[in-house]
Amino acid sequence: MPATPPRAAAHPRRVVHRSRADEVYEQLKRDVAEFRLVPGDRFTENEVSERLGVSRTPVRQALFRLQQEGVVEVLFRSGWRVLPFDFERFDQLYDLRMVLETAAVRRVCAGGPGIDQALLAQLAAVWLVPPEQRSTDAAQVAAWDEAFHCALVQAAGNAEMARVHREVTERIRIIRRLDFTQQMRIADTYEEHAKILRAVTRKRGDQAALLLTAHISTSQAEVRKITLHQVWLARADGLPA
Repeated sequence: MPATPPRAAAHPRRVVHRSRADEVYEQLKRDVAEFRLVPGDRFTENEVSERLGVSRTPVRQALFRLQQEGVVEVLFRSGWRVLPFDFERFDQLYDLRMVLETAAVRRVCAGGPGIDQALLAQLAAVWLVPPEQRSTDAAQVAAWDEAFHCALVQAAGNAEMARVHREVTERIRIIRRLDFTQQMRIADTYEEHAKILRAVTRKRGDQAALLLTAHISTSQAEVRKITLHQVWLARADGLPA
C-alpha cells in the first residue's frame, strides 16, 4: 500500500470549525469544478437554498465569497451567474506558483538551517515506490499531488513563502484536479515527482527547478485542454435533442 502523504498540506494541529456557509461554499465550488454548474449558467439564491436544504443566509455568504474569487457574479434583480473560466488569471497564478516552488527547491538544495528533512523523507516514502505500489485513484492522487508541492515549499523553512503558496494552491484547485482524470497523467506524475525528488536529494538545485518547471507547465497545459473540453461536453449535454 502507498505511504501516507506528508503532513504539510493537512495542518493537523489546526482545529477547523466549518460553518453552514463554508459547507455551501465548498459544495458550490465542487458544482463548478465538476461542471454541474457551467460557465454562463444562471441561478437564484432560492434555487440553491432549496437544492441544498439550507436557508438563504449561508447561501448568500457563500456566493459573496465565490464572487470575491471571480467564480460567480451577481446580476441586478436576476440572481447569479457562473463566470467563464479566466485562463489569463489562472496562467498568472501558475506563474506565481512556479516562482515560489522553484525558489523553494533551490533553497532546500542549498541546505542550511530551517530545512525540513523529515518532510522530504515523507515525500520519498509516497512517490519513490515501485509501480505496483502506486495509487490509481484519481481523487487520492490529486490530493497527494497537492500535498507534494505544498511540502516542497514548506520544507524550505520560509513560513511566509509557504503561506502565499497555500493561497495560490487554493485558488487553482478548482481546475487543477482535472489533471488526474486520465490514468496516463497519474503515471506521469509519479515519474515526474520521482525525478524532482532525486534531484533534490542529490542537492542539484538547478536541475530540480528545471524539472519542476517542466512538470508544472505540462500540468497547466493539460488542465486547460481538459477544462475547455469538459465545458463543451457539459454545454452539449444541455442542448435539446
